[in-house]
This record gives sequence, structure tokens and C-alpha cells, in this order.
Amino acid sequence: MTINASSRKPDTIYYSHDIVSSLSYYKQLVTKDCHALIINGDHDMTFPYVGTKEWINSLNLKIKSPWKPWFIRTQVVGYEKTYSKAKYTLKYATIKGAGHSIAIYKPEELMVIVATWLDSRSY
Repeated sequence: MTINASSRKPDTIYYSHDIVSSLSYYKQLVTKDCHALIINGDHDMTFPYVGTKEWINSLNLKIKSPWKPWFIRTQVVGYEKTYSKAKYTLKYATIKGAGHSIAIYKPEELMVIVATWLDSRSY
């Protein structure tokens, strides 16, 4: 239901359709031997981090590492949590102060979390 429809107002071209969900793809990935990294800016108004947390929770994965801060030079720059199921792992991280285009808002933080994640895997 659109915002306008729920307010009993006529629809406009703005906010009048839903995006297609990618949840089915993640449900398939959970059955594979792979690793995923999901990153959200905590100021992302396009895809708010609380919504991302909800769909990740719907995958019913075990918590491998609890929600905790991550740092750059002793400064908290976000939070992360790691989930797992069999040979699948999913790391979910937020970056403080970043909007939807994380590379524009917080490029250093983005590079650190991606490089750290890549360095933690053996391919």
C-alpha cells in the first residue's frame, strides 16, 4: 500500500510503487558455501538500517558474533554483527553518519570495513 493510499489520498507518481524484494535471493544464498557482507549507512533514508536488520533476522541464521562496535584509530565508526548457517556467513555492518551513498559520505570507513572483511576470508 502506498503512503497516499493509506491516507485515502489519490496516488501520484511519487511513492506509488514498491521495489521488488531481493529477499528470495538471500534465502537461496543461505544454502550455499559463501560469504556475504551487507553494509548500511545509519543515516540512509532510502534503505534504513532497521529494515535491513529485519530482513536479515527473517533468514533465521545463528549469531556467530554479537552486535558490537567497530573502530578506526580508537573511534567507533559503526556497528557489526555476524551470522552463520552451515558454510554460509553474513556480516552486517553499519557506518555512523553515512547516508545511502556510503562511498561519498564515508569513503575511509567503507574501505576499512570491506578490506577487513576481505582479509578475514581464505579463498
